[in-house]
Amino acid sequence: MSSPAFRRVLDHVGAAVVGGDLPVGARTSVEALVEETLASRSIVREATRVLVALGLLTAGPRIGLVVQPAGNWNLLDPHVVRWRLAGPDRAAQLRELRELREALEPAAAQSAARRADAPTRARLRELAAAFAARPGEFAHLDAELHDTVSRACGNPMVVSLGAVVALAVHDRAGVPPRAHDVRLHADLARAVADGDGATAGELVREIVTRTSRE
Repeated sequence: MSSPAFRRVLDHVGAAVVGGDLPVGARTSVEALVEETLASRSIVREATRVLVALGLLTAGPRIGLVVQPAGNWNLLDPHVVRWRLAGPDRAAQLRELRELREALEPAAAQSAARRADAPTRARLRELAAAFAARPGEFAHLDAELHDTVSRACGNPMVVSLGAVVALAVHDRAGVPPRAHDVRLHADLARAVADGDGATAGELVREIVTRTSRE
């Protein structure tokens, strides 16, 4: 289920748990959430099932829905990351995303430089040229570059984590790029396309470091 009403309820309750409006140990019920959100019972039940699967809630007979501590949450799920970025844990979430990127992206870029197929290398060269020619589209190009590199590395687990990394990239979508940042991204696309893994890894490290400073 992915209707607007479902997404609204999921975001409403998920953000309330992550933001502390529903504190750890608090109890609620499907009926209470139906009244609060004005959504149908079926939609609320489906949303709470997702939240239980994510570890934000537990459900039991005669107990209802109970809010769980952060240690039980699936912190790598994009929903949870997005709710944390929008809540009081934003600074901690940004730090954790930066550390994840520092550990993940250089190795992914080096692997992509070795494993990318010919069509991917051609697209990366197109992206390198596009960064210089269309700096106004930096956010879109940046997102495509990170997605292309993660997929080209040949590790499905890295691809799945790429959805989390993409939230860090998207979070900066409104920040105007500096000329040096545009060049770094163009150089990264070119290095991976040329099979230069060592350079690609160093470029990613600099990109992540500059992003965290800003």
